[in-house]
Amino acid sequence: MDINAVRLNFNKDSVYLINALVGFIMFGIALELKLQDFKHLLRYPKPAFVGLFSQYILLPLATLLIIWVINPHPGLALGMVLVAACPGGNMSNFFTHLAKGNLALSVSLTTFSSAFAFILTPIGFFFWGNILPVTKEYLKSITVSPYEILVSITVLLVVPLILGILFQKLFPKLTHTVKRAVQRISILLLAFFIVGALATNWKFFKEYIQLLFGLVFVMNLAGLSLGYYFAKLFRLPLGDRKTVAIETGIQNSSLGLAIVFSFFDGLGGMAMICAWWGIWHLIAGAAIATYWNKTTPKELES
Repeated sequence: MDINAVRLNFNKDSVYLINALVGFIMFGIALELKLQDFKHLLRYPKPAFVGLFSQYILLPLATLLIIWVINPHPGLALGMVLVAACPGGNMSNFFTHLAKGNLALSVSLTTFSSAFAFILTPIGFFFWGNILPVTKEYLKSITVSPYEILVSITVLLVVPLILGILFQKLFPKLTHTVKRAVQRISILLLAFFIVGALATNWKFFKEYIQLLFGLVFVMNLAGLSLGYYFAKLFRLPLGDRKTVAIETGIQNSSLGLAIVFSFFDGLGGMAMICAWWGIWHLIAGAAIATYWNKTTPKELES
């Protein structure tokens, strides 16, 4: 069966649910948005440049190289490009903390990528998606309007961000009390949704799991490795190198899923890449963060 002939078992309620979850995640991020997070990027431009360049340039370039070498189905390739264009995942801050990385840098990078995802994600997706012939032709055949995606993502991301910022301004004490709970609940709800989606559509995932696992594994490994060694090339300290690696390798694929089901009719290849990424990057992120947590700095300094 052609992987793009697969239409995952999702109805309109499921689409509304994933959109609501993405909005809830953004609301939780907004509860911690602070002006100093953006000032931190300006105050320390070198690690900020390295982190943003790694996430927005190196990861997409590596993704295109992987697509060019492996030559997967166009639907899978487009799903990989979409994941690479998404902002950093909100679990990156937790993994950075666990890995004993630079938490302030992690929060700042996540804040920036989340706050500007409404414009950077659609621009990145269509820019990188139009470079390789295989994805360029596929994008043309789907005829999705960049403008419609831009408007939809703006509503999906900006409205919850504004609500979250207003909430923390109007109710600072309550915000301090609930912000951690909101973030943890949003992560748990998203995990339940993705696991439920995998279980409901397991017959499809079972058929393609080896292909999905290989593509996502290689892409995720490339992101983590490029982030770490690119930061090392710029002689950033160990904590910053860990942070850049995690920020590059942990992507908010829930936004990718929302885009797939809202604009691509649950296209099998794209949806399965985004869904499996949502599972795998948590496993990989937890593994590398735990390793770094238990490894003495001297063993990683060189």
